[in-house]
Order: sequence, then structure tokens, then C-alpha cells
Amino acid sequence: MMKLGIIQGRLSAPTEGFQECPRLWQREFFHLLSLELDHIEWIITKNSFNTNPFFSYDLSGYPIHAVCADNLVDERIDNLNFMEENLDPICKAAVANDVEFVTIPLLESSSVVNADKRAAFKQVLTRFTTKYPGLKFSLEAELEAEKLLELLTDDESVYITYDTGNITSCGFNHEEYIRLLSDRFSNVHLKDRTLDAKTVPPGTGDTNFRLIFDSLRSVNYSGVFTMQTARECEGEELQTVARHMNILRRINEQLI
Repeated sequence: MMKLGIIQGRLSAPTEGFQECPRLWQREFFHLLSLELDHIEWIITKNSFNTNPFFSYDLSGYPIHAVCADNLVDERIDNLNFMEENLDPICKAAVANDVEFVTIPLLESSSVVNADKRAAFKQVLTRFTTKYPGLKFSLEAELEAEKLLELLTDDESVYITYDTGNITSCGFNHEEYIRLLSDRFSNVHLKDRTLDAKTVPPGTGDTNFRLIFDSLRSVNYSGVFTMQTARECEGEELQTVARHMNILRRINEQLI
């Protein structure tokens, strides 16, 4: 059975923004149970950094698999001062809230495609893995597998969030990506995208989920899956998530 969860906010109307922590964030955990989902991946953005409940509530009893530091999508991702201001508080809160993984997006303006930037980022990241030995950091990156391997540390405190949609729109080979990196996967983001990077409902884009699930089975992947699917109609979030969940589970079980 898939350990299936969802990105925070997908169970609420985007009143605060497309990908923001909803004001009624507690309600999402009730919806999580009603849909028989396992976990939420919490999100912290630049807009919510000063007010996010992650810093002010005791969340240790909630099923939160990871906190995504979306506020780090910034060209200063390799700057130690920027990271100390913007990542260190998240690490402290993650420890306090018993959240095992901190997801670091290396996407868009925080991309580390450039080799020098990648090396500088790894140096900065090492400062945090040393300071927080109990935490695990998971990189969500639009990078070829060989370049992403350069960022993994020997102490296995750095993992990978495999986003199926991002890898599709980058034109990378899913089978090769899984073969080379799966032993460091902490999470698989389930997202369908077209080759021109549009996020669409599962089964309607260019992401070959059957191939992906088969490849993950072949390497005995037993970790979590987190839906980050298209929102579709505002006000019908629960129906949308239930429909997407059923589609993905049926493909995984070879029923489609």
C-alpha cells in the first residue's frame, strides 16, 4: 500500500495564495484523515516566513513528514548569511516539532545548474548538516542525476525529493534517474506535467506514471509519496484530491 500524503494547502481553497499555509491549517489534518491519507508536507514561503504557524505552534503530534523551505527559492541559495537568516530558523523549528526532513528546493532562481554555484551551495549545506546532526535535508532539484549526485554527502544526511513532474518537464529519463538516485530518495512528489512545464491533472500530461511506479518497484522503493497535483476547480479541493488520489493508486496497482 502506498504511503500517500499531500502538499500543504491542496486541501483548502487558495485564499492566502496558490501555495501558502492556509489560515485554517488545522482543518487540513481532519481532511487528511477523512481521505485516508498519511501525511502533509508543510510549506514555508517568503510571504509567510514571519507569521507561519510552524514557528509558533507545537506541531509534534501532527503527521508532518517534511517541511519545505520554499522561501529559499532565491539566487542567494549559496550565500551563508542568507541561509542562516532563512534556513536556520526552520531547522530549529523542525527539531522542536519532531519533523524529520527539511526540503530545500533548488528550482528556478535557486537553481544550481552552474558548477561553481553547486559547489558553493554544498559548502553552505555542510554547515547545516554539521550543526543539525539529527535532521535530514532533502533536495528537490531540476538537475541531471550525475550533477545531483555531487551534492550528496557521505554521512547520508542529505536526501532527494524526486518530483515526477519536474523531471518530466526537464526532459530527463525517469528510469535512469531512479536507477542512479533511488537509494537516497526520501519522498516522491507525484505531479503530472507536460513537456512545456504545465502542471495538469494526473493522467493528462506527459508524465508516465506506470513507468515510474514500475521503476520504483524494481528498486524496492518503500518510502513516501506526496501529491502535488493540479488544483483544478476552486471550492472543490476535496473532490479533486480524492479523484487524483484514486487515479494514482489505480495506476500504481496496475488497474489502468
